[in-house]
Formats: sequence, C-alpha cells, structure tokens
Amino acid sequence: MHENTLKTFFMGVLIGLLVMGAYFTGAKTKVGTNNSGNVAKTEIVDEESVVTKVVEKATPSVVTVSISKTTTTDPFSNFDFFGDFFNVPRTQPQTQNIEQDIGTGFIISDDGLIVTNKHVVADTAAKYKVVIGKDKVLEVKNIYRDPSNDLAILKVDAKDLPTVTMGDSDKLKVGQTVIAIGTALGEFRSTVTKGVISGLGRGITAGSPIQGSEKLDNVIQTDAAINPGNSGGPLFNSTGEVIGVNVAVSQNGQGIGFALPINLVKASISNFKTTGEFDRPYFGVAYQMISKQSALLNEVPQGAYVRDVIAGSPAEKAGVKIGDIITEIDGKKLSDEKAQPLANYINTKKIGDNISIKLFRDNKEMSLMAKLEKKS
Repeated sequence: MHENTLKTFFMGVLIGLLVMGAYFTGAKTKVGTNNSGNVAKTEIVDEESVVTKVVEKATPSVVTVSISKTTTTDPFSNFDFFGDFFNVPRTQPQTQNIEQDIGTGFIISDDGLIVTNKHVVADTAAKYKVVIGKDKVLEVKNIYRDPSNDLAILKVDAKDLPTVTMGDSDKLKVGQTVIAIGTALGEFRSTVTKGVISGLGRGITAGSPIQGSEKLDNVIQTDAAINPGNSGGPLFNSTGEVIGVNVAVSQNGQGIGFALPINLVKASISNFKTTGEFDRPYFGVAYQMISKQSALLNEVPQGAYVRDVIAGSPAEKAGVKIGDIITEIDGKKLSDEKAQPLANYINTKKIGDNISIKLFRDNKEMSLMAKLEKKS
C-alpha cells in the first residue's frame, strides 16, 4: 500500500477510535484535523460545566461581611407618661449585642482590600468583620466610603489572599450569562444564582426609609436572583470575571436585580490606590442617551439629552442647561453604542481637568468649556 494511503488509513482509524471513545465514555469532544494534517481535539463545554468552573474559581475570593454592634433599648420608653401617672417603676434600659452577617464583598488585592457596597457598612458606629472561606474571620481595620457611588473598600490585615479577576463592563451584551455569588438573606453563605443580563444603562433610585435613597445611573439589570445579603457581592460573566457589583433588587417585581458596572469600580479603585481617596472628577448632569432612531425621528443629533443640571456644578458654571443635547466631549462624539458614554468619559479624567463641550440648543450648535471639580 502506498505510504500516503497508509497514513490516511491509520489517521481515519485513529479518528474513528477517538470518536467511539468519546461516544461511549460520554466525553464532550470534537475531533478533526488541523492544517498540518494532525489530529486536533476541541472540548465542547456545556452550560453546567461553565457555571461550576466559575464557582470553583471565584468562590474563594468572595467574602461575607458581618456587623458587630451594641445597642441600648428601653422597650417601654413610649409609655413614660402612663408609668408616671400610675406610679409604675421605669424599666431599666436593655443592652443587646448584635453579631450578624449583613452583606457580601470580594477581594481585589492579596494584601487585604475588599470591595462592597457603601450601604452595607453605612453604620459608622459599628465594627465590621469579614468571613473568608468557611471559617477565616478577619476584623475590618479601615473603611473607605465612596462619596459619589454606593461603593466602599474595606481593609483587613492579611497576605496572599485569593483575588478576583475584573472584566470589562463596556463589552457587555444583553442576554449573556451572568453568575452571582453572595450571602443570601444574611444567612446562606456562598449562595450561587445564575441568569442573564436583562438590560444595560438603567437609571434607578435605590435605598430604604432608614438609610435614605440614592440615584444610580448606568446600572446593569439582571434576572439572576439578587437577595438581601447579596449586596456588595460580585456578578461574574461566564469566564469568571467580575463585571458588576450587586447593589439592589426591585421590590415590585420578580427577577429584577441591579449591579454597578465594574468599570466604574475599576476607576474608583485606581484613584484610591493612587491617592488613598475615592475622589473623582464631577460634572453634574443627569442625562439620557438619544438613540440613532430617535435622533432621526425628532430631527436632532445623537448625544446626551440633559434632563437635569445640578446647582453649583461644573456643568452649570459652564452654561449647560436642561434640554441641551451634548454631542461631543473633547472631540469625541457621544452615541448610544456604549452605555452612558458621557459618565464613562468623565471618569477617565482628573479633578481640575478642563473639557471642551459641543452641544445642540435651539437648533444651533454651541461650544463650551468646563472645569471638572471634586464633589463636595
């Protein structure tokens, strides 16, 4: 038999054996030949294995945040009048020690920097701990709270901690798989939920009657179950990269949770590591992006439609008004191809930087200059 014929014959036998082996063992493989004529084998990964690999890789970097606090209460303090009237002795105040899991965080540096939500560690009179793994408990030595966003960095004394890998939230697409890990309901540690990205660039008002409310722009909407206790925890993509920080859940619907995009967090972390503070440049507008279709229908340019201008902000000082359409910043056109491009661009600048603005007002183009400031 000719040498090439023999080679082809044995190659076919080898491929056949590999295919049969894969079939009978249940392995998910695809067998073929590459350009050099050699056998190439590619593993076909199913959805279940994707999730389990992310969980195995990421869970050691996810922590539980616990609060430690002493409170003093008088259960009959509202009945003092009746106690005095009927000569009933006052009840002595009662002291209660609270030790409770309240949220989630994730490790971003092996020497003990941990990201969580600001509202998780809002009580400045309390002490906080983090639980790493099953039983490693560390006291939080310092807390750095972001004045502009619902973010905080916790510092613990540790070395060689497992860290997360951070992704790129500008590349997210609606429909892609996401995985949340956190301490659900402040009780069930390392709880895993899975879903998809349901929306991008959402604007919400989050908060509670006790802590107050906060407007959050450019958040990620997901149907992965986000429960109380998941706050501050990571939202992963299918490769195990953190693409968001879980921040809120809708009380009026099912399967509607929200996460801060990780690129916002990365900008905060970068600034924090450089300056030791969270301060970032502040422009001072609330806006909504005009899509290409809306621009055509309304005969206006694409850009950021200004819904509100904060009093005393750099935007107001520069002359930006409600109803303006900001079309360019420093020569970069704003479009709806990326979520919240104006906010993302401002986050790349420094306090004190000057930016040039092109905007559309009363059917005319205008140019303005603004100096970015620190948010007071």
